[in-house]
Amino acid sequence: MDAARSAVRRTVRGAVHTLSTSDDGGLIGSALAPLKRYLGGGENPALPGEQQEFARVHFSGLLRCLVSRLSPDWLELLPDGQLEELCASFFLQGPANQAFLVLTESIEGAAGPSFRLMKMAQLLARFLSAGRMAAVMEAQCRQPTEPAFPLLQETLLTEVVSLPDRLGNRLQRENLAVFLPQNYFPLLGEAVMRVLHAVVDSLRGGADCSVAFVSQVLGKACVRGRQKEMLGVLVPQLTVLTQGSCLWQRVCWRLMECVPDRAMEAVLMGLMEAASGPAALSRLLGNLVMKNRKAQFVMTRKLLFLQYSYTTPVLQILLGYLAMDSQRRPLLTQALKELLETWGASSAIRHTPLPQQCHVSKAVLICLAYLGEAELQDSRDELLSSLMAGVKSRLDSSLPAVRRLGMIVAEVASARIHPDGPPLKFQYEEDELSRELLALAAPLPAADSPSEAGVHLCFPKARLLLQLLQRPLTKRWWMAVSPRLRGRALALSWTALTVSEDGERWEAALRALEGLVFRSPAAAREVSVELAKVLLHLEEKKSVAGFEGLRQRALVAVTVTDPAQVAEYLTSQFYALNYSLRQRMDILDVLTLAAQELSRPGRLGRASPCSTGPGGPAAPAWRVVVEERIRSKTRRFAQGSTRQGPAASPNEFNSVAGCFFFPLVRHFDRPLVTFDLLGDDQLVLGRLAHTLGALMYLAVNTTVAAPMGRALLDFVWALRFHGDAYVRRGLLCAVSSVLLSVPPERLLGDLLGELLEARCWLAGVAEQEPDEDCRMLAMRALLLLEKLKDKLLPCPEP
Repeated sequence: MDAARSAVRRTVRGAVHTLSTSDDGGLIGSALAPLKRYLGGGENPALPGEQQEFARVHFSGLLRCLVSRLSPDWLELLPDGQLEELCASFFLQGPANQAFLVLTESIEGAAGPSFRLMKMAQLLARFLSAGRMAAVMEAQCRQPTEPAFPLLQETLLTEVVSLPDRLGNRLQRENLAVFLPQNYFPLLGEAVMRVLHAVVDSLRGGADCSVAFVSQVLGKACVRGRQKEMLGVLVPQLTVLTQGSCLWQRVCWRLMECVPDRAMEAVLMGLMEAASGPAALSRLLGNLVMKNRKAQFVMTRKLLFLQYSYTTPVLQILLGYLAMDSQRRPLLTQALKELLETWGASSAIRHTPLPQQCHVSKAVLICLAYLGEAELQDSRDELLSSLMAGVKSRLDSSLPAVRRLGMIVAEVASARIHPDGPPLKFQYEEDELSRELLALAAPLPAADSPSEAGVHLCFPKARLLLQLLQRPLTKRWWMAVSPRLRGRALALSWTALTVSEDGERWEAALRALEGLVFRSPAAAREVSVELAKVLLHLEEKKSVAGFEGLRQRALVAVTVTDPAQVAEYLTSQFYALNYSLRQRMDILDVLTLAAQELSRPGRLGRASPCSTGPGGPAAPAWRVVVEERIRSKTRRFAQGSTRQGPAASPNEFNSVAGCFFFPLVRHFDRPLVTFDLLGDDQLVLGRLAHTLGALMYLAVNTTVAAPMGRALLDFVWALRFHGDAYVRRGLLCAVSSVLLSVPPERLLGDLLGELLEARCWLAGVAEQEPDEDCRMLAMRALLLLEKLKDKLLPCPEP
């Protein structure tokens, strides 16, 4: 053995001396050619002992010597690139881990852009394209444990995973395509697959192997955010290979068990996003969640309660994985208990963003779909207690989406947890989210889904109502009233709404009222407050399609026709006793819609029955109809448009904005016997904040805008730390309305102090507010302030 070592040492020393001193190409080629025997190839390979001695002691030194001689002149010592190919063969055929480390070391040690740097980069690209990265990792899977082994593994691990970053920094704009992350990591994933194939073949042959190094490579790459590139290659192939092979399943389980704890979350998330379903994930992970505490924490706590940016299919795969094995199913039951407990916590509802609440609600419904009746019955009382607490808290919320979540989860969960009890049924508006939630809970055919059943039940009633609406009485009696009798018709409609017992006449009166108010504004103004009182207290006597909309439009018409008097009445009733929350919110909606109509540009100039010119009465109705028909039937050949744009007209809301606004903002902090805005009635308070903001916005260019802005900012300042997100959203909208509606010079002169205080508050909301919509609204208000900054705080001249 000593003789063999001495022979190898003499041969290598002679070749290195020739490389270092000679400029004769033929002599260099003759010195390098014998060393090819030690790589194990060729017709006359060296003995195994000599090959081991060469690889262990001399190979790295020879490679560094070759790198040091690289130059254009040196490579041209042999024609046709023979010397370059001879040098490259040592890197591509020798021990892969040493060749890889020498290449990366030479690239990092090169002084700036140079010929040697580019040659090394190109050689490393050939190294990767030839599949040598698999040989680097495979050597670590087979190598026995030695004192220097952990240090070598750590160095290799860092170089393998950080290669794109290092090459990008060194090569800058001269970087090669293979080193770009989107190309390199899929190539690394293919190398991992080749290593796993080699490991499986070795295990079948009876040899021991370790996949710990591959696990570390996978974990480190995923931590760097490259799950999609790596696992997009690995998961589809492993899914197929593990279907019919217990050995492949055990290799995959071991691969995941050896992932370091710090990388476990990144790997698991990448797996769940890439897996085709719970069964595939179960074959890849086995019972990892039972063996590894970090995996259990990630899958049963962090991904369910702390993270909510993942898609619904990821949730289904995660919870389906827990449900696929009898050892894991207790974790699913425990997860449901904790999810319902979180779902029902009132503090979580107030301080948790809506997307996270949707995430938890989906998880609850998926758990219920996977668990059987026996498993649910064992903890029925505990589950029902959390469910009922959550239903109460959510129905008290001012946010419609939160209330809808409570209704849907309550309906489904109560039916699954206590099937023998009375079913809970709620009325809520269907949207995409509600349909998705119901599909998660009850994966039934479309015809059997609760939503579709409800639609089919409604069809007969809808057809009946359509038939009633098409009766002659509905159209002919009310709409054929002549203009001279419209005042009388208005009185008749009022009488029909208050005293008539005839359901069809009552419905026809309600449908005709809006048009009659606009057609006879003088008569409507005489009884405007009485009409508003009747409509505000009007209750549905029969099932009328669109009853709320008809009543609201009639109230808006009355308010627009006589805005000062009706607004005074409505605002006084908003704070009066013995009104329901629904009526108070109706008042706010009507005031907003009426203000929007009054502030619409060109309203005074429109040809409408209630508009008159400054010099005389409106044109007769018949003349308007005739002229309109002539215009519609006349064919014109003149070029260009003959129409004139709407003439400039004053803002009708200008004279009555104060009547709409100030009574609403004046008494919000006074609790009544049946009404407390600062207490339990936070839904109405949120609607009030939004209404005040809308009125402020519609008061742009009015003389009362600046006083309104000051009062609104005082209102916002008093409530800026309110605990309900819906209220805070209204306050933030109100601030933006002030910035948009009050003239900049008035902001500078009258409201500068208030705006400087509001700026600090808005900055805090934008950074620390848990509600995403509030953060976005605060950012918008800050942007508006930035646009006004030059006018509000002019910079001193130099």
